Amino acid sequence: MLVPIFSHAIVQQVERKTAGPRKKTMPSPRLLISLCTYNERDNLAALVAEIHQFSPAAHLLVVDDGSPDGTGELADELAASDARLVVLHREKKLGLGTAHLAAIGHAMENDYDYLLNMDADFSHHPRYLPAIVECMERADVVIGSRYVSGGGTLGWSARRKAMSWMINRYARLLLRLPVRDTSGSFRCYRVAKLRQLDFARFQARGYAVLQELLYRCRRAGCRFEETPIVFENRRHGESKINWREVVAALWVIGRLGVENRLSVRVRKTG
Repeated sequence: MLVPIFSHAIVQQVERKTAGPRKKTMPSPRLLISLCTYNERDNLAALVAEIHQFSPAAHLLVVDDGSPDGTGELADELAASDARLVVLHREKKLGLGTAHLAAIGHAMENDYDYLLNMDADFSHHPRYLPAIVECMERADVVIGSRYVSGGGTLGWSARRKAMSWMINRYARLLLRLPVRDTSGSFRCYRVAKLRQLDFARFQARGYAVLQELLYRCRRAGCRFEETPIVFENRRHGESKINWREVVAALWVIGRLGVENRLSVRVRKTG
């Protein structure tokens, strides 16, 4: 009876020696998904549930701008029973741009690896989350893009399409951005790269923050990638974008374009 046991022990020892060292499994990156909200009460609960379905390990940050419809209060109720959800309340409507910057600050302060922002109205469907996160293995900024093969929009008017085309074309030309979708907010950042940005130099506060982030990231040497999404019209509520925001964005992008051109001249003459 001793022989089989002894033989089995020898076989196990030989297998351990020939198998080589075991590979260490790297922990999954810590992912924070930010939702910047203003009057999104009718969308929020269902959206949080679907985000958990497609990205169960992610933490969520709701940045609410004092929504009069009670979005912030609902977010607090959800957070009370969900340890993955945190709410940042702001006293009044300060805009998408500064909400983005607030989410970045939270991600850096809490040592997340990735920060992924998405709209809170189902225009950015959670089914795209796995593809965006997977692209982060080889990029520093990944954009859920309407303007690459396989991407698109649903239910947009000709006016809205023209407005989006104008802003994207303008930003790409002036800021030399290596992506097609510069105005979409469905995107993921490597937080270590965001730490390299000088946020004191940011000029934008409104929607132009989206373009300025890409511009500053390009200057910091970030690698970019786009993955297709279909942008859908919101399920409930009203769109926050208007021509005043567009004009402000064009003005800021123009100023950044001047800065970009001057920096290129300095490098050439230096």
